[in-house]
Amino acid sequence: MIHHIELWVPDLPGALRPWGWLLDALGWTPFQEWPAGRSWKHDRLYLVLEQSPALSGPAHDRLAPGLNHLAFHAGPPAAVDRLAAAAPEHGWSPLFADRYPHAGGPDCYAAYFTDAWGYEVELVAET
Repeated sequence: MIHHIELWVPDLPGALRPWGWLLDALGWTPFQEWPAGRSWKHDRLYLVLEQSPALSGPAHDRLAPGLNHLAFHAGPPAAVDRLAAAAPEHGWSPLFADRYPHAGGPDCYAAYFTDAWGYEVELVAET
């Protein structure tokens, strides 16, 4: 089991808009708050957004070696559809929209998005 995931963001207030909305919509609860960060918890796992002074660049490159994306369970297909429709209003840009909802293959019902700093999320339907 993963204990926590920490994402360094170059603009914490800006990142809170898309990430706060998404995590809330997926049933995560606020966990910790400090001047340079926030976290949300789901069961025993927590996810951190932090604006660290040690950042070396302005954005995440999901196509470079390292983290490509985070995939979340998002409920039934209808829930994925609702989230996919609302995500752009909350700062998420759709990826692979021409292949929605099967961009991950014919047996995968999912939506893919990226935020303004290059982080990608996948919202996977329970089938």
